[in-house]
Amino acid sequence: MIINKIAEELSVQPNQVNAAVQLLDEGATVPFIARYRKEVTQGLDDTQLRNLQQRLTYLRELEDRRGVILKSIDEQGKLTDTLKADINNADSKTTLEDLYLPYKPRRRTKGQIAIEAGLAPLADALFADPSLTPATVAAQYISEEKGIVDEKAALEGARFILMERFAEDASLLGKIRRYLTENAHLASKVAPGKEKDAAKYKDYFEHSEKYKTVPSHRALAMFRGRNEGLLHIQLDADPQQDDNASGSHCEHLIASHYNILHRNRPADDFLAQVVQWTWKIKIALHMETELFSTLRERAEEEAIEVFAKNLNDLLMAAPAGAKTTMGLDPGLRTGVKVAVVDKTGKVLATNTIFPHVPQNQWDKSMRTLTTLCKQYKVELISIGNGTGSRETDKLVAEMLKNNSDLQAQKIMVSEAGASVYSASELASKELPDLDVSLRGAVSIARRLQDPLAELVKIEPKAIGVGQYQHDVSQSQLGKSLDRVIEDCVNAVGVDLNTASPALLSYVSGLNKTLAHNIVHFRDTNGAFADRKSLLKVERLGPKAFEQAAGFLRIINGTNPLDASAVHPEAYPVVDKIIDTTAVAVNDIIGNTELLKSLSPDTFTSEAFGLPTVQDIFKELDKPGRDPRPEFKTAAFKEGVETINDLKAGMILEGVVSNVANFGAFVDVGVHQDGLVHISALTNKFISDPREVVKAGDIVKVKVLEVDVARKRISFTMRLDDTPTPSARPAKNGPTANKGKAQRPRNDKGSKRNTGNAQPQNSAMGNAFADAFAKAKK
Repeated sequence: MIINKIAEELSVQPNQVNAAVQLLDEGATVPFIARYRKEVTQGLDDTQLRNLQQRLTYLRELEDRRGVILKSIDEQGKLTDTLKADINNADSKTTLEDLYLPYKPRRRTKGQIAIEAGLAPLADALFADPSLTPATVAAQYISEEKGIVDEKAALEGARFILMERFAEDASLLGKIRRYLTENAHLASKVAPGKEKDAAKYKDYFEHSEKYKTVPSHRALAMFRGRNEGLLHIQLDADPQQDDNASGSHCEHLIASHYNILHRNRPADDFLAQVVQWTWKIKIALHMETELFSTLRERAEEEAIEVFAKNLNDLLMAAPAGAKTTMGLDPGLRTGVKVAVVDKTGKVLATNTIFPHVPQNQWDKSMRTLTTLCKQYKVELISIGNGTGSRETDKLVAEMLKNNSDLQAQKIMVSEAGASVYSASELASKELPDLDVSLRGAVSIARRLQDPLAELVKIEPKAIGVGQYQHDVSQSQLGKSLDRVIEDCVNAVGVDLNTASPALLSYVSGLNKTLAHNIVHFRDTNGAFADRKSLLKVERLGPKAFEQAAGFLRIINGTNPLDASAVHPEAYPVVDKIIDTTAVAVNDIIGNTELLKSLSPDTFTSEAFGLPTVQDIFKELDKPGRDPRPEFKTAAFKEGVETINDLKAGMILEGVVSNVANFGAFVDVGVHQDGLVHISALTNKFISDPREVVKAGDIVKVKVLEVDVARKRISFTMRLDDTPTPSARPAKNGPTANKGKAQRPRNDKGSKRNTGNAQPQNSAMGNAFADAFAKAKK
């Protein structure tokens, strides 16, 4: 059942899903299956496998819960064939819990107390025959012994029995849930007396929008405002209802479900009150809580996905390569920390210079940098983009200008997470003899050489490319980011003889213990000569070897194939190619002409199908090919160093530092990222900014608006847009821009911006942008 459901959802064959599930259950990782078991799964890629893995976990949890519920109801002696069929057919946890609700063990309710007092027949009679007079029938159930002192008490008990019965009807709950999901609005108001404290949430002071289309960033902003006690939010079940309307639409749904009609019969008012109370007392709050939970879960999933995609882009950014690099961690009062590392990342020298205020040792600092660059033949200078970065960039530019013999290239890099790494246990083990303040400079140098190898050492949440990352489930966020890192590390491959334990721990089949054991073996016995030597590492058995070997590279080892992505289990295929061509392996590798003359079909076997052989041919043609793009850098404009230097209309080059659902943040070197709203990314309609940009992209932007006081910058990538410095962001609520012409939005179902129309929210005025900017910092 699970296999068929997943196959249907992924639009693949059940046998493909079954094969993948068996491999996962045997301990195979997604990167390994996607790369080296294509014949088994008939070509399922890593994205399909990740989705399969997640759905498999959910559906197995669903099955486990189904079994618990069936057992519980059966033990109560209440499991009918119909109920059992309904439970077995439930396709979601929500539906399952709805069906279990009437049988769920809980404290005694007013309805249960009334049943124990013998009032169930009264409730059944009035429900079945509204022509009965409630007070007359209720009089028959008065019993001081049972606590029913009069007709009113009897009717109240009957009312609670019916209310609870209605509120536990899975079919009715499903109807109401569907109606609310499609039609309800999420409404927010400022908490009374909190207007000043809640200024950052001003767009939600009087706000309402359709529940099912609330974007994740707005939902998380409102939930954060509520958690801080600054906003009140509620589910408006009847947003279109007129004030004079009689009852909520949900009350009509309840009445219709039970065929309760008001015909002026004696019990009609009683039943109408039951319906009204069922909605207001029992179901409304339950549904609001449930739908808020669903909305938050949906918003968190989207926010986590945004973070994961940005992290993927950052990790897969182009490496500058194995070059001697100087890292500069800028600072003003505390000085600029300097570290020089060789092409493998080994620290060669460190220093601290004080070129800026208050010491102003400009010339002395320049001499120090010049000496270090010449002594160690520095090829790259990596400058962190924090406080004092543009001043430090000026210092380096002047030094290079005064020393034409230096061939070093300066590049500004993100220093996000460098301070976290500096104080980490890993940094203290890697750089035990370095002061904490200098470790950041080492990290800044290494992350230019190879962003992936260095950034895996930092807690992903500290890298700062998330959207409301502190408002989401930290365990789910952690799992998602770990999967991203695992995919990136294995897509690129790892040099077995230089990789850090942090990098090795993300290799398929390895963990932190095995990673440390590999490094310990390497330190004790010297560099690995071949992949087979891995089996000598403590606790690294055949299964871990199978999963990891293909992703580990040995440069200049005894077997040239160990430097490629060809898995050792497939070396016999290469041996067959050598026998067929009578050409040595070193002469086959990189020999495009020879490989093109061969047919992969010739080398297939029962063990190795065509997909594997084709991959081997590609790898032999270009062994160890890095999937990351070519290294490029952005050129920040001279003279534009702070937000005060920005003027409307300026066209600048910058780096996309972050992508959110509502737009992209761009760093142009002024210590404050600016926002390109989704509507200003391109002239065509897009629903996701990532259709146009991703983190790390170099882009040209035009300054639309600058708010120095609030540190907000609005950019556009549509360079023909006309800046409007006086423009103010539109609000999101129903009262926004009352009486004013609405500017076109670039949201789903709306018209795209054309010509010189200004993008909505161009000045980052929305509360979500403000909150996000703070979270990002």
